[in-house]
Amino acid sequence: MAPAFARWRTQHKRTATFSSGSILAQQLLFSHSTLGDLSSFIEAYFDTTTGPKREPASYRKIAAALKLSPTAVLFVSDTGQELDAARDADLRTALSLRPGSSGEIAVVEQQHPAIHNFSELFAA
Repeated sequence: MAPAFARWRTQHKRTATFSSGSILAQQLLFSHSTLGDLSSFIEAYFDTTTGPKREPASYRKIAAALKLSPTAVLFVSDTGQELDAARDADLRTALSLRPGSSGEIAVVEQQHPAIHNFSELFAA
C-alpha cells in the first residue's frame, strides 16, 4: 500500500477515504498501520455523515467536497452495491478483489474493472 501511495503522490493523484468507520477511526488506522504512518498520503476522510455508502448522492457530495468532477474520481471497494452507487453518481470504479471473495464477486466483476492490489491502479 505505501509504495502505491508514494507513486500516486509523484503522479499528482489525490487520495481520500470513505468508510463506515468514523473519520477519527480512519485517521487512527492510517496513522498507526502495520506499515507505519500513512496518514500523510490521505488528503481527506469521509464517513457516513456524508451520506450512506450505497447512495449515489453521497459520492456526488464527496466529488464536490474535493472540488472535482465526479468523472475525475476513482472509487475502489470490495462491495458491489457501493460500486454501483458510485458509478450511478458518474464516478469511475474499481472492484478490489480480496482473498476469499464470495461468489457474488463474479457478477460484480462483470460490471466494474477488478484489481488485486493497489499497485495495479495508475500503473505507469
